[in-house]
Amino acid sequence: MEQLKTIGRELAMGSQGGWGQSKEFLDLVKSIGEARSKVEEDRIILREIETLKRRIAEPDVTRRKMKEYIIRLVYVEMLGHDASFGYIHAVKMTHDDNVSHKRTGYLAVTLFLNEDHDLIILIVNTIQKDLRSDNYLVVCAALTAVCKLINEETIPAVLPQVVELIGHSKEAVRKKAIMALHRFYQRAPASVAHLLSHFRKRLSDNDPGVMGAALCPLFDLITADVNSYKDLVISFVSILKQVAERRLPKAYDYHQTPAPFIQVKLLKILALLGSGDKQASGHMYTVLGEIIRKVEMSSNIGNAVLYECICCVSSIHPNTKLLDAAIETTSKFLKDPDDTLKRKTFELLYKMTKSTNVEVIVDRMIDYMISINDNHYKTEIASRCVELAEQFAPSNQWFIQTMNKVFEHAGDLVNVKVAHNLMRLIAEGFGEDDEGADSQLRSSAVSSYLGILGEPKLPSMFLQVICWVLGEYGTADGNYSASYIIGKLCDVVEAHPNDITVKAYAITGIMKICAFEVAAGRKVEMLSECQSLIEELQASHSTDLQQRAYELKALLGLDSHAVQHVMPLDASCEDIEVDKNLSFLNKFVQQAIEKGSQPYIPESERSGFSDVGNFKTLNQHENAGHGLRFEAYELPKPVPPVNISPAPHAPQITHIIPVSEPSYPREINQNPNPSSSADTSSANSEIKLQLGGVPMKWGKPTYSSSSSSSTSGTNSNTANGVVAHRDGAITAASQTRDFTYNHRRQQVEVSAEKQRLAASLFGKSSKSEKKVPSTNKASKASFPNTEKLAANPLTAAEAPKEKISNSSTPLPPPPPDLLDFSESSPSIPPPEDPFKQLEELVGPSAAVVPETHDIMGLYGLNFSPVTPANRNSEEANIVVANKKGPNLRDALEKDSVARQVGVTPTGNNPNLFRDLLG
Repeated sequence: MEQLKTIGRELAMGSQGGWGQSKEFLDLVKSIGEARSKVEEDRIILREIETLKRRIAEPDVTRRKMKEYIIRLVYVEMLGHDASFGYIHAVKMTHDDNVSHKRTGYLAVTLFLNEDHDLIILIVNTIQKDLRSDNYLVVCAALTAVCKLINEETIPAVLPQVVELIGHSKEAVRKKAIMALHRFYQRAPASVAHLLSHFRKRLSDNDPGVMGAALCPLFDLITADVNSYKDLVISFVSILKQVAERRLPKAYDYHQTPAPFIQVKLLKILALLGSGDKQASGHMYTVLGEIIRKVEMSSNIGNAVLYECICCVSSIHPNTKLLDAAIETTSKFLKDPDDTLKRKTFELLYKMTKSTNVEVIVDRMIDYMISINDNHYKTEIASRCVELAEQFAPSNQWFIQTMNKVFEHAGDLVNVKVAHNLMRLIAEGFGEDDEGADSQLRSSAVSSYLGILGEPKLPSMFLQVICWVLGEYGTADGNYSASYIIGKLCDVVEAHPNDITVKAYAITGIMKICAFEVAAGRKVEMLSECQSLIEELQASHSTDLQQRAYELKALLGLDSHAVQHVMPLDASCEDIEVDKNLSFLNKFVQQAIEKGSQPYIPESERSGFSDVGNFKTLNQHENAGHGLRFEAYELPKPVPPVNISPAPHAPQITHIIPVSEPSYPREINQNPNPSSSADTSSANSEIKLQLGGVPMKWGKPTYSSSSSSSTSGTNSNTANGVVAHRDGAITAASQTRDFTYNHRRQQVEVSAEKQRLAASLFGKSSKSEKKVPSTNKASKASFPNTEKLAANPLTAAEAPKEKISNSSTPLPPPPPDLLDFSESSPSIPPPEDPFKQLEELVGPSAAVVPETHDIMGLYGLNFSPVTPANRNSEEANIVVANKKGPNLRDALEKDSVARQVGVTPTGNNPNLFRDLLG
């Protein structure tokens, strides 16, 4: 029975995972570990996120399950997904009384949140309460959260409790309190400036862990101010000696090295305190020597301690015995197979190099450079070898040989500046006045380079240096003839037919040798192979090589005096004076200004290119426009209002009416005379935008009524893109489209008298036409329909006359109603046939139209009475010339003819109405 119970417990433990976790959680961990791709892993996590969202939102979730859910959220966050939906539950768990749950909550929030998160404010009160807890585990958890979550603003809330915990009875609490105080110093040094003495006191703590924790803030403090902590040198040396003598508990050993991390931190502190201080360094020599002798090099951690010890020895005041011991230890590192350790060693050797050990160190560095395959690090070592050779070269021969090795084995990985520096060093020498030493250096370089030319696969950059040196100093010492050097340079060209740069250097070298020989009065014996090479390069596809070949051929035809000035000997050592202000051109500039040229304007003072006189070309402006621009858009400049003085006989119209869609006439006549603006506005049959004096920005050019007028000598007139012929024939489709557009854009006010006139002429088509239109609401019921607007353009043209500006011009009296002979209301129906009354004006008896029945005055047309006496008078001609549209008398005559043939004008015949009313 007992065995069955044991088996049951084991099965239960197996079903629960054995660690108190559910099988579902263990399956999650297993599936993540077995995922074969990132896509599969993301699919597992996304499915887990949906499960956790559903589980956490369930009511009555036990604390044990919530703890597991939060741990699973940690897995979600660690794998790069968002688990912010569960942050608040982790914060709630920090309030739990159970220590295990509270520590889980603190662990989760330190991983989820940062110091600027919005939920931090919910944790501060909990941290304050837990810092006062009697359970040191709770206090440690709270201190861990303090190091991660408390920011500069919330430091004062917890600082007093943290300072109290520095003297706690438990060493773990004291250690974490020191770490928290160090964190406060890193975030806000001023907040703990009065508490820095606590770090000094903790150096004498009984627990090595607390002492080791105090070394980290002290290192930061000493780095900022070394002199304030010189008195601690003896204390640090004493601690390091005790650690090296293995007086600490065995628990602090790591790979048989006593407290290696404490030793590394102490060595860094001593390196700072002993730098440039002989007295302080004297206290350190003994303990540093013991560390170098006792530390085992069998492990990486031991090598780390030795490396830090060597750095300390090289930083403090030098001691001969310690330097010898450091060099011996460094030589052991060079035999270590660890590449990282070797690189650290070479960095250390680079700092320790001087004239007495430069040969050994550079040779070791070159050997290591040859053995590695990392091109990046090989380039770095090559540059350092060149730098050390330039500074500490013991002899000229050694310097040249070292440079040859570097260029030969590093190849084209060597920086171009290194090659230029080498050529400059050979040309200038060692900067001393001893010309013999400089000549010997150049002769050694020539001899060594002539011996190297026979080796195969030389780097291109190295060949460039060789060609330059042979061209400058190949025949300077007299050991080699010109024909021999020229032959060697020709061999370089033939050996590298595809390297244009090397061929260019070689041809220039041949040119220099020939120039020096001609200048010295000696005849140049050009080899046949060199002649064929020059002829070949003259037909080369490279224009650079062609130019060099032609220059060489031209140089050979000059006399010695000219050649001396063209290519002087050793010209590379001459200083070139550069006049950045180009003062030698001042005379030419002054002459050009006197002849009328404009002075130069700096680019910073130029503005735009609005005219031809500006100095920025259009091409430059277009190129600049294609790039990205990051400046802000300019604010639109307000257009100032333009006041157009009206004609003396017409009221000024100040409101703006939308322009109808322009038609495109086949014949346009433009007359800029603004004197007839009032006449054209009264005769125009469409609503227009007052555009006088306003610059056009977009679209096709349109013309306002103020800038166009009709003359008697033209066939057609234009206003806002609409053509009105003399016979009054305006296209019905375009007129209908214009008024339909205006019908949508703006509501037109119509007086009651004109509504009565329209009702009398066209009849009442609907109830909506009887309503007086409102000025605030635009509705279709306020207008006649589109066909009637097209049929009676004067009705729409009269609308702008209702809005009159507050000007000093007196308003004219309203014209009498021709068709209304009695004082009746607007609702009285009109006569049966109003055209019969109009016909009376056309008959022979209508010699003089009565003033009360003036049809011209009704429409604002101030015509004189049309009589046989004044029909051909000059006044009538002037009036007709100033008007747009057809002659009204002609229209009435046409209507009479139409009635004689039996045609009655109706609203369905817009052409007759257009002939009638224009």
